[in-house]
Amino acid sequence: MRTLRKDIQRYNRLDSINLDDLSGTSVAVEDGVQEDSGWKLVHGDVFRTPSRPLILSVFLGNGAQLFVMTGFTIAFALLGFLSPSNRGSLGTIMILLYTILGFIGGYTSARVYKSFGGEQWKLNIALTPTLVPGIVFSTFFLLNLFLWAKESSGAVPFTTMLVIVSIWFFFSLPLSFAGSWVGFRQPAIEPPVRTNQIPRQIPPSTTYMKPIPSMLLVGILPFGAIFVELYFIMSSIWFSKVYYMFGFLFLCYGLMIITCAAVTVLMIYFLLCSENYHWHWRAFLTAGASAGYVFANALIYWATKLQLGGLAGSSIGYFASWGFVQKIYGSIKID
Repeated sequence: MRTLRKDIQRYNRLDSINLDDLSGTSVAVEDGVQEDSGWKLVHGDVFRTPSRPLILSVFLGNGAQLFVMTGFTIAFALLGFLSPSNRGSLGTIMILLYTILGFIGGYTSARVYKSFGGEQWKLNIALTPTLVPGIVFSTFFLLNLFLWAKESSGAVPFTTMLVIVSIWFFFSLPLSFAGSWVGFRQPAIEPPVRTNQIPRQIPPSTTYMKPIPSMLLVGILPFGAIFVELYFIMSSIWFSKVYYMFGFLFLCYGLMIITCAAVTVLMIYFLLCSENYHWHWRAFLTAGASAGYVFANALIYWATKLQLGGLAGSSIGYFASWGFVQKIYGSIKID
């Protein structure tokens, strides 16, 4: 923050200098900063619409919905509304919360897509409540077919699956449509600076700022914040133990939020300093890379039920980076 504050002060000081009198001052020399260096150089491209804005907005909407659902679920468990002895209460409350919070997913997706200048608003409204749930349910249905074929007692009954689909169709779908309708009626979030018509050429980046290395480096930190609690969650799943440490889980959830936001903002700052303005997908993917570590840990522990990470972490990192970019470029003087 101190470095960023100094950057803003130096950039604004350079803009206030009269170029005709620049030879008689030493501000630019002593600061060692030129007007065409650093993250200010890409101010005309940083708010350019990213590639595949429709898919990104749909993922961000679903991530926001999952993030709020997880927070409410942990809060209810912390307050004692979920009994650890009742193993079915957790899944029930998660399904109900996900259904009710469909409004948040549709609203977030619509606001983001409208800010991107998207024109396929009907497709955005349709994909937000269907794409991610459809992928999850299709995978779940295929796995359940194998359990049915083996006549396993762990197979989910067909009537239960019909009930889940009915809840999604009659409640989650209309709420998501309503959220999208409200979101598209709101004014678009305007960037603080104008976007140039001609995209700027991006210089070659260093090794650690390339997509795969940056995802590996940034993703391990949020995973480290929840690793200890993840061990106890996996133990309760694998050994059929009662999980009751919801207070510590809530603390780890807060640490994961702070860590996702902080490390993603820091990575985006370095990315902009290297004159790379393609930050939208990078922020989304690097923050969600912790899900890869969680999945690898689950494979090692022979468990497949993930509790944290994925789209929720991606949305946390993206919206933190979006707010960061809006703030820093709104703080400098642009001619």
